[in-house]
Amino acid sequence: MELVSVNVGSPRSIAGAGKSGVTGIFKEPRKGAVFVGRFGIEGDAVCDVENHGGPDQAVYVYGTPDYEWWACELGRELSPGTFGENLTVSGLESAALDIGDRLCVGSATLEVTGPRIPCGTISARMGDRLFVKKFRAAERPGVYCRVIREGEVRAGDEVVLEPYSGEVSPPLGVVENFREFFEPENDEETLRRHLAAPIAIRDQAHKERLLSRILSSK
Repeated sequence: MELVSVNVGSPRSIAGAGKSGVTGIFKEPRKGAVFVGRFGIEGDAVCDVENHGGPDQAVYVYGTPDYEWWACELGRELSPGTFGENLTVSGLESAALDIGDRLCVGSATLEVTGPRIPCGTISARMGDRLFVKKFRAAERPGVYCRVIREGEVRAGDEVVLEPYSGEVSPPLGVVENFREFFEPENDEETLRRHLAAPIAIRDQAHKERLLSRILSSK
């Protein structure tokens, strides 16, 4: 796989972009080496800090196979950064990934923490009030990552996938995690399975509260 584009966004006003009306989803390709730090791509704007950003959603990655599918679905070409991703990667299908998979690119190492959950901002970005439903049905969410090793990346870098090697077996799939958000089972077994995987902090805290309620009711 190859890093096709490194994309960085600046704050921009748009109707429907959360409470503030300001978003960083409009991203443009950046030439040359770009530093990837613990909290994300250098110079990239995160406007809705309640729901985005932080160490476990530091970098958003989307793949060209998913872009090709959307191009056919929408009947138009889509340029890198359209979905607000920081890294556009050739050959990467988000639905095939697992939580805990690692992507080695340039001198940086990223770890998959979860799928992107669509909100009104992406509908506003795409100019389609029904796009959240379309994005959910497509099950091509892209992935959020934490930064395991900081470093520099640039378009043209090789991207190497290191499959999850932790204790959860079988691994928790990105699509499984995506579906669970919309249709949660919230039983003890499911919650423990998700909590055993290296999911994002926000997701972990939510599931820990749910599990605590179950255990306290026994």
